[in-house]
Amino acid sequence: MPKLFSDPEAIAEDIIRDVGTNLVVGLPLGLGKANHIINALYARAAADRSINLTLFSALTLEKPKPGSLLEKRFIAPVIDRLFGGYPDLTYAAALHAGALPPNIQVIEFFFLAGKWLHVPYPQQHYISANYTHAASYLLARGLNVVTQLVAKRVEGGVARYSLSCNTDTTLDILRARAEGRASFRLVGQVNSELPFMPGAGDLPGDEFSAVLDSPETDFPLFAPPAEPISDTKYAIGLHAAGLVPDGGTLQIGIGQVGDALAQGLIVRHRDNAQFRAVMKRLAPEQPVPQAGSFEKGLYGVSEMLFEAFLGLIDAGILKREVDGVTLHGAFFLGPKAFYRTLRELPAEQIARIQMMPVSFTNQLYGDEDIKRRARVDARFVNNAMMATLMGAAISDGLENGQVVSGVGGQYNFVAQAFALQGARSVLALESTRQTGAKAQSNILWNYGHQTIPRHLRDVFVTEYGVADVRGKSDAETIAAMLSISDSRFQGELAKVAKDAGKLPKDFEIPRAYRRNFPEAIAAALKPAREAGLLPSFPFGSDFTETEQRLIPALQLLRDAQRTPLRLPGLLWQGMTQPPNAARLECLARLGLDRPTTFVERAYRALVNAALARSGATK
Repeated sequence: MPKLFSDPEAIAEDIIRDVGTNLVVGLPLGLGKANHIINALYARAAADRSINLTLFSALTLEKPKPGSLLEKRFIAPVIDRLFGGYPDLTYAAALHAGALPPNIQVIEFFFLAGKWLHVPYPQQHYISANYTHAASYLLARGLNVVTQLVAKRVEGGVARYSLSCNTDTTLDILRARAEGRASFRLVGQVNSELPFMPGAGDLPGDEFSAVLDSPETDFPLFAPPAEPISDTKYAIGLHAAGLVPDGGTLQIGIGQVGDALAQGLIVRHRDNAQFRAVMKRLAPEQPVPQAGSFEKGLYGVSEMLFEAFLGLIDAGILKREVDGVTLHGAFFLGPKAFYRTLRELPAEQIARIQMMPVSFTNQLYGDEDIKRRARVDARFVNNAMMATLMGAAISDGLENGQVVSGVGGQYNFVAQAFALQGARSVLALESTRQTGAKAQSNILWNYGHQTIPRHLRDVFVTEYGVADVRGKSDAETIAAMLSISDSRFQGELAKVAKDAGKLPKDFEIPRAYRRNFPEAIAAALKPAREAGLLPSFPFGSDFTETEQRLIPALQLLRDAQRTPLRLPGLLWQGMTQPPNAARLECLARLGLDRPTTFVERAYRALVNAALARSGATK
């Protein structure tokens, strides 16, 4: 049985005494980090330069840090409510400050999106890796300690521990240890909020060398609130929902597009006529490949399990079973309600959700025949930042070498889509992005960095529709990508392709695709929005009702700041139109109901006008 500790410093001292002063420590991606143990090891190494500490991880989670006065007043209470007891990771603060001691090294293979842009140390020590390769890289560096947050259950007086949220690489590394290919200490930290997940990650105590288990080191799980789904994201999700066949297999990436896709599938299943109507409005010239309800249902196999998957189970969509399981995942992260639901699911229901190693979810190697039979008509839906007209995808970094996030499992799923009969890779992206006051196209002629090369082009989805480019010629691919581009940029893009000799000189974009403007998306979705079919938070929210009304107004105000000429009009409207009771409640939430300074009075007027224009407080 493992040695039990109640003090982080004591367990850190035990690790050093047992392993030595050259520590290569694996930290699970995201939620599963044993924060108190990590911080104690960091403190020991920072105080004793004879200790060499290497931390190998991904997706370091940090509390939001607001910037402007409005951001602080809006988000600070949310941070206190949702993250107040979450212990910060000491190494993250040192990285931001550029103050990491020379005997400590931090290496990550996936970043929280945009978090480490232009921060030299993490950019220089980033390892570009497929998710399935991360375990082998860890082992090659001499991994000798794995620290992990675990759930605990006592049966017949004997404790068992669940890897819960992070079976992903830990199970693969444990298999290597069992096969004699690795030697390391597995050290757990018990967390009472972590759901005990049955299956391969349900381990006996003797798998662990030591466990930290104390009320003093228990803490609330990191629980990022769901973000509201914009019209653009809903349009993308709805288009993707029309690509998923009944009886098939589904993988979804994290984010608003994933939530929008799931809600689109639910509308398609529960209110099929409304789904067909909204799709007709969105893309009248594009037939929807898959528009029926789900009689057979779907089987889910996704590296990330998040709240939308539970919504699909509740809706009776995710119901096709493989060996009694409807959903296989490798790690999870989500809001507090998501963790609570997993903790409270009856045994027969939680048994149909199994956490597996990433080698299972993300690739076909190992039991390949079984996986092939299970992963029928698979749709792997993931996000991209940009794409080229010839079908390459840019998802993880910039052409100057700066890493935004990481490759993660995207290449894994693209490879599966080409290896499985009937499977497709669907890469979703917004057609444009806003840079200051200027819109820029996310569909480009070319780009100096690629995540997915063009010879693996398959299906791209923007808010304007679907481009199926698998097996298509370069000219056909360019024409298809132009059809889902924003019309403000189509002419310029087509000209570049023609000048390069990749598109016939007499090519013209069909008239039906020359109406790709944001206003058309908003108009197409408006009836479904008003009917309650496309709510901003389809799977619930940790924001209060007042905060939910404030969010679109603050977004409107943020957008207005990109075009400063809009601000005087907002300021005048806010000063001359007194707030109604609903708007006054929102202003009070920001501490602007009784302004005392010129800045506060200006902010009050701007927020008042933004609330009126957003229509959330009528």
